[in-house]
Amino acid sequence: MLPTVARVLDLDVMRRGLPEVVAGAAHLERPVRWVHVSELPDVAGMLQGGELVLTTGIALPEDRDGLARYVRELDEVGVAGLVIEFGRRYFDTLPRALVHAAEQRGLPLIALRRELRFVAVTEAVHALVVNAQLEQLRTSETVHQVFNELAVEGAEPVEVVRQVARMAGRPVVLENLAHQVLTHDPAGRSESELLEGWERRSRGVRPAGRTGYDPRSGWLVTAVGARGQDWGRLVLVEEPVPLPADTPHPHAMLLERGAATLALNRLVVRDRESLERQTHRTLLSGILTHSLTVSEVALRAQALGVPLESRRLVGVVLRQRRSPIPAALEAQARLRDFAELAATAIRTSRLTALVGALDDEGVGLLIALGSQQDEHAALESFATTLRKLVTDSSRDASAPAPEPVIAVGSSVGSVRDARRTLLEATQVADAALHDAPGGRAASYYRLPDVRLRGLLHLLRDDARLQTYVERELGPLLAYDAEHGGQLVQMLRIYLDQGRNKSAAADAAHLSRPSFYDRLHKVERILGVDLDQVESCLSLHVALLALDAVRR
Repeated sequence: MLPTVARVLDLDVMRRGLPEVVAGAAHLERPVRWVHVSELPDVAGMLQGGELVLTTGIALPEDRDGLARYVRELDEVGVAGLVIEFGRRYFDTLPRALVHAAEQRGLPLIALRRELRFVAVTEAVHALVVNAQLEQLRTSETVHQVFNELAVEGAEPVEVVRQVARMAGRPVVLENLAHQVLTHDPAGRSESELLEGWERRSRGVRPAGRTGYDPRSGWLVTAVGARGQDWGRLVLVEEPVPLPADTPHPHAMLLERGAATLALNRLVVRDRESLERQTHRTLLSGILTHSLTVSEVALRAQALGVPLESRRLVGVVLRQRRSPIPAALEAQARLRDFAELAATAIRTSRLTALVGALDDEGVGLLIALGSQQDEHAALESFATTLRKLVTDSSRDASAPAPEPVIAVGSSVGSVRDARRTLLEATQVADAALHDAPGGRAASYYRLPDVRLRGLLHLLRDDARLQTYVERELGPLLAYDAEHGGQLVQMLRIYLDQGRNKSAAADAAHLSRPSFYDRLHKVERILGVDLDQVESCLSLHVALLALDAVRR
């Protein structure tokens, strides 16, 4: 970074001249690109901007207008400051007209009360400038190396943003076009201060060009996108600092390189979930694993445009009945599309929610309802819309769309309890997968709907339940395993048909004598009478428990 006027004044060689700032003290942070020594009154025509002009003033105009014109021309060309040495033309004070013109223009004007060797000043400042340029080159090389590696590795947006924040030493935020925070890194600062009222603050920052500095807020902003399609902004947040016109921000190259990496990675990984879904998934995971505090969840969700505080929160888990696909990439693609359909259904139903994959098989939602919204009506609207979207999306596919299982947890009144409603919805979804598809009037499941299956699912890890299954069905399971039989399946069919042997034989696609023979074998192996209601009830519960334990 180039030295500023203030930095130059602090050099030992300058301090020997007893420098005194007589005008433009508020603009000492201007960068100094070069030092130019001249006594010419029309020197402005030889300058390019960013120079610190040293003079004894011996040839400066004597009249007010001439002095004002001299200052104006220097300021218009963009000099960093003007240093006048006492002893040749001026001795104790500088002309008021000169001081007034410099103050009006905001041009730093410095008087040297003791004579200096200008060549010594030039050498010292030029050494700083050259060192700064070398440092910029080294920084540029480091930045390109770091972000090239991130691009090659296909780094996630959170990694790219973290690296930009680390190298800049400033908070960095990646937002979408709706000014909702996709990911951020506070760089050790207060996260609440960074994200509080983000959308409102961000909408007020609109610098010109793809990369621009907003002097009011102190934000450096660059667009993120490729091929003419911008999808977000990368923002470096800091306190406002004076930045002369046509002077690039010291972190502009770093921010642009970070934005380019984000855009490139998004093009490369089109088959992966959207940034919004990734961010939502991270928040949902943070709720379930306690890796985020309540205040962090609320703050980040608010910045995403999903206010959770002072709302009724309803956990929803979606699963698909179709069995898992062996091809992992195909399964990931299906889950990604399922999550996007769920997000579309939320928007279409005019609801607000966090939506993201919970695991490899399901999508989680945390719906935030206002005080005037009817919970059942909102869920019905969402469920109906989702089913229609799933059906429509499968029309061009080779296989019909699986019917989604929509499981809902009990509503809670605070972010602190959000984990409870999500866990309940997860348990309901797992239990509901065993329910027969298409046989329900209601469009979604709740805990009372899964009844015994739901209870057994909640107890599936209990050793006592597992012992019960082994005690009731162990001999039959062992027989099937040893002989490759299907006696457990015959027992299941018999009980599912309400102990109607004729109907069970038809369902098993067996003749009645063959089916009856299998039932007798089941009775003999288990030592039970299948005509007794209590025995059949115990076995039916054991079969349901076996399903729960095997999940």
